Amino acid sequence: EVQLVESGGGLVQPGGSLRLSCAASGFTFTDYDMKWVRRAPGQGLERVSFITASGSFTKYATSVKGRFTISRDNARNMLYLQMYNLKPEDTGVYYCGKVNDVAPSGQGTQVTVSS
Repeated sequence: EVQLVESGGGLVQPGGSLRLSCAASGFTFTDYDMKWVRRAPGQGLERVSFITASGSFTKYATSVKGRFTISRDNARNMLYLQMYNLKPEDTGVYYCGKVNDVAPSGQGTQVTVSS
């Protein structure tokens, strides 16, 4: 059974940082490109970033480029999202998933950026 468990969210002031983690199990992690998506309050899903299976290529939404860094540890089946200079518009529930997943399967982790 595929399991994706996100963690690391929280309440942070504008300009702050957070590191999100995603523990993957139930599939061969190294076979899949992975992504982070988010859902802002009252909004649809937005793809934040993705990373290829080997970790050699990454891509970011324009809204987070230069502030977020996606990475993975294939030895530990872990996906990460390091977020710097957070803004109120980054508030939302963040989910990890395989790039081709239509909908999130994990519970997500809440990120709230507010003073």
